[in-house]
Amino acid sequence: MEALVSVLKRHPGLSVLVFSLIFRVTHRLLQRLHVPKVVKQDDFRSWKWRNLSVSMVHSLLTGPWAVICAWAAPEMLSNIHSHHTPLSYLLICISTGYFVQDAADIILTGHGPSSWEFLLHHAMVISSFLYTLYTELYVAGAVIALFVEVNSVTLHLRLLLKLAMAHSSSLYYINKFANILTYVTFRLSAQFYLTWYIVHNYSWLDHGLFFLICLMVMNIMILIYFYRLIRADFFPRSQKSVGQNGMQNSNSKRFPCD
Repeated sequence: MEALVSVLKRHPGLSVLVFSLIFRVTHRLLQRLHVPKVVKQDDFRSWKWRNLSVSMVHSLLTGPWAVICAWAAPEMLSNIHSHHTPLSYLLICISTGYFVQDAADIILTGHGPSSWEFLLHHAMVISSFLYTLYTELYVAGAVIALFVEVNSVTLHLRLLLKLAMAHSSSLYYINKFANILTYVTFRLSAQFYLTWYIVHNYSWLDHGLFFLICLMVMNIMILIYFYRLIRADFFPRSQKSVGQNGMQNSNSKRFPCD
């Protein structure tokens, strides 16, 4: 592990490109899996299904990995600036590769203008993660930021069920509560903890202003998305509009969140 990470540290940019290509291969392989008929009937639904499937793989991999890294090295929670382990550095390399691949997929398929919020999020994540990979600073902070991927598992499942028109199923009903729970526990808590750490230690942190701006922008975004989720899943206007929203949301060309 240490030998591999040593190579990654010598060539962080190339390492990210390699992992990006691996996720692209994953994207191709996932196309061989079964796709619901209702998804196949629409080009945008088909693309969105493939895109979310790769995102699900990334979330299932990196979310638990990030939690394990923090559990194995608790010092990362208190020393976000400079403490990290080989396993955590590898995690950030892999995750950065995913975000590069995903941003490229959105842009090259022509969905960039309608998914500008998603691309803005990716741009901030990629720039922050590349900074950590080249400087070996804030790796622990990037690991904590990836706690949000635990929530992304339920979030992506929600969107996949909507695409498959299964928003009235028991699985969707159970998942919407799990989604809110993980949103608060892993997404909001992680973001606000990182924000508190930057503000509390701002006077001595390297490039503290850059990270504070990124965090504040993402905090605003995730609060808006949280409001949208609660409104859509728990306070629909009427039973009729629930069905309509299920169709509209699954066809929407704006990604609700990562």
